[in-house]
Amino acid sequence: MAMSVCSLGDWLNILALTAIAGNLNQGNLSMQFLAVGGVFAAKMLPAILLGPLAGAFADRFDRRLTMVVADLTRFAVVLSIVFIGSYQWLIIATLLVECVNLFWVPAKDATVPNLVPKDRLEQANQLNLLVAYGTAPIAALLFAVLSVIGDLLHNLLPFLASVPTTDLALVINSLAYIASAVMIFTLRGMPRHAGTTSAPSVVKQIVEGWRYIGANRLVRGLVIGMLGAFAAGGAVVGVAKVYVEILQGGDAAYGMVFGAVFVGMAIGLFFGPRLLGGLSRRRLFGLSIVAAGLVLVAIAIVHNLVIVVMLTVALGACAGVAWIIGYTLIGLEVEDSVRGRTFSFLQSMARVTLLLVVAVASPLAALFGRHELNFAGLSYLFDGSSLVLLLGGVLATVVGFLSFRHMDDRKGVKLSDDLVAALRGERYEPQTEQQVAGLFIAFEGGEGSGKTTQSRLTAIWLRDQGFDVVQTREPGSTKIGMRLRAILLDAAEKGLSPRSEALLYAADRAEHVEKVIMPALQRGAIVITDRYVDSSLAYQGAGRALAPEEVAEINAWATGGLMPHLTVLIDTPPEIGLTRLGGAADRIESEPLEFHQKVRKEFRTLAAQAPERYFVVDGTLTPEEITRLIQDRMREILPDPVPHESEDITGTMPAIRD
Repeated sequence: MAMSVCSLGDWLNILALTAIAGNLNQGNLSMQFLAVGGVFAAKMLPAILLGPLAGAFADRFDRRLTMVVADLTRFAVVLSIVFIGSYQWLIIATLLVECVNLFWVPAKDATVPNLVPKDRLEQANQLNLLVAYGTAPIAALLFAVLSVIGDLLHNLLPFLASVPTTDLALVINSLAYIASAVMIFTLRGMPRHAGTTSAPSVVKQIVEGWRYIGANRLVRGLVIGMLGAFAAGGAVVGVAKVYVEILQGGDAAYGMVFGAVFVGMAIGLFFGPRLLGGLSRRRLFGLSIVAAGLVLVAIAIVHNLVIVVMLTVALGACAGVAWIIGYTLIGLEVEDSVRGRTFSFLQSMARVTLLLVVAVASPLAALFGRHELNFAGLSYLFDGSSLVLLLGGVLATVVGFLSFRHMDDRKGVKLSDDLVAALRGERYEPQTEQQVAGLFIAFEGGEGSGKTTQSRLTAIWLRDQGFDVVQTREPGSTKIGMRLRAILLDAAEKGLSPRSEALLYAADRAEHVEKVIMPALQRGAIVITDRYVDSSLAYQGAGRALAPEEVAEINAWATGGLMPHLTVLIDTPPEIGLTRLGGAADRIESEPLEFHQKVRKEFRTLAAQAPERYFVVDGTLTPEEITRLIQDRMREILPDPVPHESEDITGTMPAIRD
């Protein structure tokens, strides 16, 4: 409750302060731009310069007392703006409030993990996020209502005409801080001190972050996209208040536009990924930023307040899709040991980006001024806010395209085909002209998962049903493959580089497909392979931390794009699977537990991305139960058995090619 009230007060504070800054300079467009930009600069500057110092200072004080004193201080400072009313004090008060926030936020973040059980911490963090951003549209609606109420009071009570309507918002904002202080003061059982750690400096976070990002193509694409989106957002933030006023909207309209962004974000967060469920998440991330940029361009060009509000909802939806996918991909793709630093880096860079863009956007808009364009008898007003919004839209479009290029994991697949299939709720799988008559089944899983046993039992069962079955494995099912297997699994080959390993597995797979798999499929046999392409994506892509799209690309070339009709994943925790191994461990089996955990996680991710092709079985079940489940799934796709090889074979299932 305290967090919700504080967040509501914070958003109301942003709306009120920017509105006051703009209203104090009405009639001078350039000064309005600079005044609003100054407020945002004052809000972000303390976090960049004093964040580490405040974090270290807050660690040494009673958490509850720190938060209560911070709330009381914010109450006094915000309320003082109502009585002083000058722009100079507005900036000073904004700086003071943000400095106090630096003490309140670390105390709050350190308290939450100690108030909930560990198994509920993720839900608590989701609630934290909900109250932090979910109160923004409520604050926007409240600000709009207060503006209308203020106008009514001015008409009913003329002696209040000199009192700005924004003062009502500031009074309620200050009362929200008092309410938070009371609620926090009544809490019991809060630890007196936070942890002994303190945040590194923003500069150090950025340097460490760039070192990691430079070596990871996926994270690099994510960072480019997210920072580009923050830059475009900074352009909107810097000129939104004045732009709404140019469109002949008052404080109420500004509140509605502000709230529309967050309503759109909520829509994007919850419905965007579901709408295009069949589309690659990496592709959708870049596309959402491109779409946001195009919408922002439209907002800059269209001078109709109603349409601008609707477009702002669409802008927020695109941002919401990019936000949820970006953070989810970081959670999935970034190792736990560096995930916190990656998020910290993003937050630090976001602050720097927002400050720089806001600092540039407002003066640029002020410098450009207002120009009337006349052509073909039509008049069009183009001002500094339109220019900034237009540049922000172009920037987001370009950045989204670059991010898409970095992260595209389906190169060679037309985006239009992918989108059409996704809108139908399907995942697009391209077909080649070459058709085969057989059925292709792959068994995947970690070390000791039981996949080899189950692939053998499945082959025996199918032969008993009268099918022509070819049972094979990777690596080592060809003469060349046997030599490669000796190299790849030799425990003495410790110096083999990850790239060399990936290429050797791809070379074995190329021989395997050409010499064993394709001939069998073309004659109508059922091919059962122990490991295939997904093993490389899991072991070399995730285990060796190679770029997944590069591993996928070399394997797609090596196999000619041949993919199994069905991939059976025996999902066994490595803690269990590794205990099943007998004899001396080979080079892969002897890797540390963390390596095998990454492999399992990637297998599960691949299965979640292609549920129509994967069949996941719990590897902790008994072998008999696993066999029965696999046989039940196989019956759904089996063609009619062919009892004699001499009979004519009619293919019923073309191999899926990607």
